Amino acid sequence: MKERGKRLHGRCQHWICPVRRLIRSFPSGSATGTSKSVSIGSMRRSAPLVAVAILCSTLIVSSLQAGQDSAHDLFHRMQQALGGAEKIAAIRDLDWTVKADAFDHAGKLIGQVTKRTRWIRPNYLRLDQLGPGDTYVLYFDGDRGWEVLPGTSNVIDLAGGELDFARQYLAGFMLNLWIADCTGNSTITSPAPDVIRISSGKNSSEIILNPANWLPAQVVEWQDVDGVQFPAHEVNSHPDDGTADIRTKRIVFNSGLKPDELRAKPPDGRPVLLTQDVR
Repeated sequence: MKERGKRLHGRCQHWICPVRRLIRSFPSGSATGTSKSVSIGSMRRSAPLVAVAILCSTLIVSSLQAGQDSAHDLFHRMQQALGGAEKIAAIRDLDWTVKADAFDHAGKLIGQVTKRTRWIRPNYLRLDQLGPGDTYVLYFDGDRGWEVLPGTSNVIDLAGGELDFARQYLAGFMLNLWIADCTGNSTITSPAPDVIRISSGKNSSEIILNPANWLPAQVVEWQDVDGVQFPAHEVNSHPDDGTADIRTKRIVFNSGLKPDELRAKPPDGRPVLLTQDVR
């Protein structure tokens, strides 16, 4: 069985792997560019989300009143710059497509990748990616899931390194990280000036902030999506893999995604992409 566990994000040994590793963690890199078209769903708030926002607001006030330049203060500056905990927590689901050009170390174009991410708060994740040698589909509900590995059309259960990969992906998903102070199961520290480390269990993510605006420094082109700052364009580089130039093509919040939609297995084993996203 082909295994993605050794190919993605520090685990890949050949040119196929850079495509997935470089594109997985958008945002994380640096670039300039312009955003593509944006469509936004309505932002209806449920009582649990409002409660989360109130809890976060209380934490922000308490931390700032302490007058300490702590890791939580740094985190809350970022959170406010992104649009605030209430607006971020009000994002119940996301349908997001990016396009990327992947290059090797010599600057040679490997190919173009289209990736669609669907997510329902807090733990439903569906990835559909179409790319050179790295076309795959993955579903994860926070506990179990399935995938179609590159070069195959069979659906298999997530297990071993593949299951670990899905857990790490979900733990590092930015809409979860951005309200990590509200969940009660994360530790926020600052290992260096303007750097936030968010840890939960065995998973850890670091965010470098731009002190000019307190947004994650890796993204230099942002777009306002119903009051929340969202990545529009970045360039990811990895010492082992090369570079990926990534642009958001379409982003929709709160379209009413259902878990059954994300769970549905593709009958032909191919990624499920919208027609307008592959043009």
